Amino acid sequence: MSALPRAAELGLIACTVCGQVCRNVPGDPQLDGDGVDDAMACPRCGSTLRRRKPHSYAHTWALLIAAFLLYIPANVLPIMRTASLNDVDDNTIISGVVELWVKGSPNLAIIVFTASIVVPVLKFLALGTLLVSSQRGSGWARVQRARLYRLVELVGYWSMLDVFVVALLTALVRFSVLSLVEPLPGVIFFGLTVVLTMLASMSFDPRLIWDGKDTDD
Repeated sequence: MSALPRAAELGLIACTVCGQVCRNVPGDPQLDGDGVDDAMACPRCGSTLRRRKPHSYAHTWALLIAAFLLYIPANVLPIMRTASLNDVDDNTIISGVVELWVKGSPNLAIIVFTASIVVPVLKFLALGTLLVSSQRGSGWARVQRARLYRLVELVGYWSMLDVFVVALLTALVRFSVLSLVEPLPGVIFFGLTVVLTMLASMSFDPRLIWDGKDTDD
C-alpha cells in the first residue's frame, strides 16, 4: 500500500496560530532550512506560515536537558518546612509523600507522588523518545507517537499540583498561631522544572514525526 501524500507535497500548510489551512504555498515542499517560507503569510491572521517550527530539535533538547538538571535539586532540596511548638521538620518531595501516607492521607500522598515523581519522569522519557525517533526519521508507530505527544501536552497542565499543595497548606496553616508551614527552595526548582518541560513540549513540532522514512524500522 503506497503512503499517503503529505500536506507539504500537496501545497498545503496550516497556520500554527489560528489553524487556517492555506493552498498553493510556494517553495520546495520538503524541509528547507528553518522551515519558514518568508513569501507566505496567513490570510486570516497575518502570521508567518511555517512548514515546521524553526530549530525545533535544538530548542526542545535544550529545554528538556535544562529541566532534567533542575529536577535533581528539586528532589534533593526540601520543598516545605512544617513547624510547631515542639518540632521543626523540612520535607523533600519523597519525605513529604511518606509523611502524608503515614499520617493518614494516602489519597493525597498518591496524588502528590504522581504529580511530582511519576509525571515528570514520564514526560522526560516521552519527549526524549519523540526527539530521538523523529531525528532518526523513524517510521515506527507514528500514530501512537502523535497520540503520545498529545498526552504529554494534556498532563502538563497538572504538573504544578505539588506546588499548589504547598501553597494551599501554607495558606491554611497561617490561620493557626501554634504551627507554621513555609515553602523552601526545592519548590522553586520544581516549578522551574515544570515550566521548562511545558516549554519543551510546546517547542517540539509534532509534524516532525511524519517526516523521514515511510517504512517501519
